[in-house]
Amino acid sequence: MLKLWVCVTLFGIIMLWHQVYCAMTEAQIKSAVKLARRSCQGKTKATNEQIDGMHKGNWDIDHTTMCYLNCALAMYKLQRADNTFNLEASAAQLKQLPESLREASAKTTESCKDSAKTLDDKCVAAYEIAKCLYDADPEKYFLP
Repeated sequence: MLKLWVCVTLFGIIMLWHQVYCAMTEAQIKSAVKLARRSCQGKTKATNEQIDGMHKGNWDIDHTTMCYLNCALAMYKLQRADNTFNLEASAAQLKQLPESLREASAKTTESCKDSAKTLDDKCVAAYEIAKCLYDADPEKYFLP
């Protein structure tokens, strides 16, 4: 009985430690976003002006920039092969977000689960997903 109690207690401590120490910091999120932006910008040739414009609410973008969004969503595994939003992958990644982003991101992703409508074009579908995420909470939007 004592061994069982020790095992359960140890498991509880490990789970608590995991919850407290395994979430990314906001600085780590910014670094990951910067890395994804650099990688996807190089692949798609989207301009800084177009990308920065989206972060300011200007979503009047060309197909190249939509493909940049597809690259970013694919990098985070947030867009499935059928071009729909991957809510399950998003939910798994929420645990890694800092507490300051977790609740808002959970609400946002739930509200955008069916946002991709143009499923025959992965870039347009990515645009629809990303724009929904932005529109749901512009202040907490942190995609590259």
